[in-house]
Amino acid sequence: MSPPLPHHRILSTLNEDGTRNWIRPKLARGRFLRRRRIVAWALIALFVALPLVRIGGRPALLIDLVTRELSAFGAVFRPSNGFLLLLLGLTIVLAVFVLTALLGRVWCGWGCPHTVYLEHVFRPIERWLEGTPAQQARLSRFAPRRLIKWAIYAALAFAIANVFLAYFVGVDRLRVWVLESPAVHTGGFGVVALVTVLMLANFGWFREQTCIVACPYGRLQSVLLDRQSLIVGYDARRGEPRTKAKKLAVATGARGDCVDCSACVAVCPTGIDIRDGLQMECVGCAQCIDACDAVMDKLHRPRHLIGYTSQDQLAGVPRKLLRPRLVVYPALLAIVGSLFVWAVASRATSEVTALRNDGPSFVTLPDGRIASAVQLKIENESDEPRHYVISLAGSPDAVLKSPLAVWEIRPHHAQPIPLYVEAAASTFHHGERRVHLRIFDDQQFERIVTVTLLGPDGGEADDRGRERGER
Repeated sequence: MSPPLPHHRILSTLNEDGTRNWIRPKLARGRFLRRRRIVAWALIALFVALPLVRIGGRPALLIDLVTRELSAFGAVFRPSNGFLLLLLGLTIVLAVFVLTALLGRVWCGWGCPHTVYLEHVFRPIERWLEGTPAQQARLSRFAPRRLIKWAIYAALAFAIANVFLAYFVGVDRLRVWVLESPAVHTGGFGVVALVTVLMLANFGWFREQTCIVACPYGRLQSVLLDRQSLIVGYDARRGEPRTKAKKLAVATGARGDCVDCSACVAVCPTGIDIRDGLQMECVGCAQCIDACDAVMDKLHRPRHLIGYTSQDQLAGVPRKLLRPRLVVYPALLAIVGSLFVWAVASRATSEVTALRNDGPSFVTLPDGRIASAVQLKIENESDEPRHYVISLAGSPDAVLKSPLAVWEIRPHHAQPIPLYVEAAASTFHHGERRVHLRIFDDQQFERIVTVTLLGPDGGEADDRGRERGER
């Protein structure tokens, strides 16, 4: 039997007149809550520790916006590592596909930072200070307990904002921003203050609307889930029709196990009724499962009227783990993940790129020879300083001019190198000439780079040649 359709279907955070429906869920204690708490506090500890842990002298995870570097567990990626970053992005996306196809929205209910902090940090503080949902609703806006709650929220938001920013600016830079006068680091202080305000607004006011309105992940369920994916579902065949049964009453064919107590609705952090079927707002937190199991235990009836299941299982079809998308997605994940690991393991210790010159492409020397500008960028991808030497390869008639004989480049840094190649004007054909540059260091790295020099068209007038070269 199908569950009855709701008479009114509006956003769970809105009343019918368009005003905000404040969701104040009760807490259902049970086996899933205990497990989620263990996972949540382990994730919080990991979230705080990762910026502090160093691997190879660098943070375990740092998305450095200042230097435009991504440090992840000892590996460093720069914007020039486009192919590696593409593989990394595809690996993450495919991992989300596999996780969702297999376990549904387990990330939302168990691992998402928003859920972890809201349900296991901020809401417990609110229940401790303001009491039950009914007591919270009766409190005035400026009640002392509510003001104390907001003060604690502000302190927590400041702490979380600092940890969050540590992933983007680094612990050392953040420590300077926090400990020194805001007047010295107005930009850094402004960023910390802004993120603190955003965190406070999110966890103190916006709350479940982040999941329902802002987050796109729930809207992707229609394409990421299939009828065999794990969801939190209500067994309508067993539960309908709903009746107000008494304790120890035995369900008959005309009466379902659901006693219409609405406990599952009262504990839902997004304010939905799981008995209405699969919904975008469901984050898979299992609070409704713990609430329903407690009611079934009191009535001495079997658990799992609401539970982790699949749409096919609810329709009486056995669940199958081996199905097309759980063959295709893992296969693609294995291929892309393997390519990423191979590319990281086999990438060179240095990268050399020929850049476009910003100034004049060439100048004519007093003796009539042409000095053509070349700009290289050398990136040291290793964990130690490297010393690079640049020379011409196979061009005896040309001379390379470099500001330095040896270029020292720090670990995981890039260095632009301006060069000039002097050659006779007659060696340029149609305003171009190609030469080979040999770049090598003191650790057996060597690379031959072909660059195109711009110059006059076979010795034409200097002005005309310079004009064409600059174009």
